[in-house]
Amino acid sequence: MTRSLRSLPPRPLSAEASPADTLARKHAREQKDALVRGVVSIQDMREAIKHASRNLPAISAVPRIGVPKSADFVQRTAEGLPFIITGLVGKWPLSSLTPQTLRDRFGGLHVRARTGDYINTAFAPDRAMQDMSLLAYLDLVLDLATDSVQDLPPYVGNLEMRELNTLCHWPGYFKKMGPPRFWLGPSGTVTPLHCDYDDNIFAQIWGSKRIFLSPPHHDEFLYPCEANAILFGSPFNPEAPDYDQFPLARQASMIECIMQPGELLYLPAGWYHQVRALSFSLSANRWARGLPLVLKDDATLKVV
Repeated sequence: MTRSLRSLPPRPLSAEASPADTLARKHAREQKDALVRGVVSIQDMREAIKHASRNLPAISAVPRIGVPKSADFVQRTAEGLPFIITGLVGKWPLSSLTPQTLRDRFGGLHVRARTGDYINTAFAPDRAMQDMSLLAYLDLVLDLATDSVQDLPPYVGNLEMRELNTLCHWPGYFKKMGPPRFWLGPSGTVTPLHCDYDDNIFAQIWGSKRIFLSPPHHDEFLYPCEANAILFGSPFNPEAPDYDQFPLARQASMIECIMQPGELLYLPAGWYHQVRALSFSLSANRWARGLPLVLKDDATLKVV
């Protein structure tokens, strides 16, 4: 089935940057990232996260707990392990909406959908995207759900939709957080294996998702590739492992969990994760903007 959607205009051509200019821009961005998080060095923070991870106990499942008080949350996060909070997200006003009410109330919103092979280009500076209304996107993925197309379905991922923010009641576990980012799409949408060096809380609002997790220090087995100072991707696919191409990945611990509607995942900084929607799904997340809680007692990393 062929669909015609308006693609984004091509980026203007510019002169190729010199290696010195590229390095200078990278250094400037890392300095900005460090300032936002109140740390002396992003690289030192990354290494500290991986070092702390080596002392973690092995786990085979992600535990589920009731809604903790802030002090209990901070105490638990000091362990450096992921956990799922139940009984919170299901009470959000957004959780009570349906896809039809989303269409009716917010169909005019502008969204940008990932298209094509957005797995292998996930961390590239340029990847295929298409602009459309939320209504057009919902119509498109509804069509895809009823035909035999085997390609990746278009995915509205990592997108701010400020009109939905008042319908989400995020817990105040962190002093400073980035804005909510929304993830909307049918079964089969995928975010490939990667890690962010910020603490993350991830809310599963509608539908279910399968998440594979691996601890920070196992990056030595996952062939990481730097997208930027706080984001690293991995070419390894835990859902279809190719140990001939990636033999070290045999040594990587992989923990699988299924996120159900109404659940909130705390994902510590540096943990690798791959996410697949198992049904039509709406999720949202926020990244903390500070020293990761597993390192909160390490004064050497903080800006004085």
